[in-house]
Amino acid sequence: MTDPSTNQMADRSELISFRIGAQEFCVDIMSVREIRGWAPATPLPQSPGFIRGVINLRGAVLPIVDLAARLGLPVTEPTARHVIIVARIGTQVVGLLVDAVCDILTVTKDTLQPTPDVACDMTKAFVKGLLAIDGRMISLISLNDVLPDAELEAA
Repeated sequence: MTDPSTNQMADRSELISFRIGAQEFCVDIMSVREIRGWAPATPLPQSPGFIRGVINLRGAVLPIVDLAARLGLPVTEPTARHVIIVARIGTQVVGLLVDAVCDILTVTKDTLQPTPDVACDMTKAFVKGLLAIDGRMISLISLNDVLPDAELEAA
């Protein structure tokens, strides 16, 4: 026998929203492991420009991705106010450097609008859709598309 609340939960998603510059983005909260303050990263030679380097997270090496640079926005100059969202992408755990975490959103499938056709291919590769909530336009990011397997291995 199926539980009716299970179907209802499948229609609802929890997302965590964050800011990069003046724009707001969100990702599925189930991929987020923790949120921590900025810590200087040790640069890695020959890594892609959006990889800030690595930090030591409780004995594990954690690659730090400048999400702004990866999305084609200006490179982030981190301060003590910036945060790292520790997220699981596939089998890899990475840190995503963002300006600030904003909110936890509970949305339904019908809340998500498709990415407009006028968006460039790079935008469409990362942005799964748009949410219009409380007068804010929030882009839903697909973490699997932000770091393809080859770049995860390089990190």
